[in-house]
Amino acid sequence: MNTLFMHCRSGFEGEVCSEIAEHAARLNVAGYAKAKPASACAEFVCTEEDGAERLMRGQRFAELIFPRQWARGTFIELPETDRISVILANMAAFPTCGSLWLEVVDTNDGKELSNFCKKFEGPLRKALIGAGKLVDDPHKPRLLLTFKSGREVFLGLAQADNSAMWPMGIPRLKFPREAPSRSTLKLEEAWHHFIPRDQWDERLHSDMTGVDLGAAPGGWTWQLVNRGMLVTAIDNGPMAESLMDTGLVQHLMADGFTFKPKQPVDWMVCDIVEKPARNAAMLEEWIGEGHCREAVVNLKLPMKQRYAEVKRLLERIAEGFKARGIKVEIGCKQLYHDREEVTCHLRRLDTKKPKSR
Repeated sequence: MNTLFMHCRSGFEGEVCSEIAEHAARLNVAGYAKAKPASACAEFVCTEEDGAERLMRGQRFAELIFPRQWARGTFIELPETDRISVILANMAAFPTCGSLWLEVVDTNDGKELSNFCKKFEGPLRKALIGAGKLVDDPHKPRLLLTFKSGREVFLGLAQADNSAMWPMGIPRLKFPREAPSRSTLKLEEAWHHFIPRDQWDERLHSDMTGVDLGAAPGGWTWQLVNRGMLVTAIDNGPMAESLMDTGLVQHLMADGFTFKPKQPVDWMVCDIVEKPARNAAMLEEWIGEGHCREAVVNLKLPMKQRYAEVKRLLERIAEGFKARGIKVEIGCKQLYHDREEVTCHLRRLDTKKPKSR
């Protein structure tokens, strides 16, 4: 099992290769990254048998930016019939697993395999249980089968607490009909990714205040309001009347880059389409000056050297906080609902809670 297989957004295979190769070098794991353009996946082939395991053990998946999912294992060819016997035979050296996910790559060809996987999962699960290779235990490794076709599958393992929260890294979020735009799902996914679910009541509650920069028509504002927060929406464009009718939104027609709150707020969110360096500088200022305690901001990516640019901006932000002498938790991920962008989450750890409204 010397191959690390990773899912990603189609078109970002090169970013995954650059990122994982950098972490492999840091961990002294020898090997090389490879990917086909628009394949929505990438591989890191290790030259040592335990290389992929050491790479996964030394790197937290949640801290990776561009991979959506990962697993260590190997590709196997499958016959037209009796695929299960071949899979079981290739699992002879595998440990007993605690869960099973069948995945496909996020391409049109991959989506066509989804029905096959749904039909195949039941018989496979039954066979794995019968062979003693699958039990219900979240502490044991997860078995991930990624089907490239009905005849080729990646047979992989990952720790449930060090891999994606959803199959293929794709959350099953339902678009709320009351929300003014589909962009609302970006912020909801960000909360799922960056905030442990058991902390939502503590960090996303109705006594809090928030600012949405570039808010119109209100997709991100809707998420804040849905948690009962009092929101200041900053945009020269119109906000959805349904949000204004809640009584929880104050709409100010102003420039999102120059606006500053009179009192510190709990949350600042921003999905302004602007050069990433400008959004990153604004994010550092809001957290650094204590205008907010937590923030979610999207950084639009350049056409080339996207991983290098994101890394440079994150390093600049971290250096800025170090110079200020403040402690800040920084996270960054290309979420499923992102496109040519990444989502950053920052949480200031050394500030008092803003006064309740």
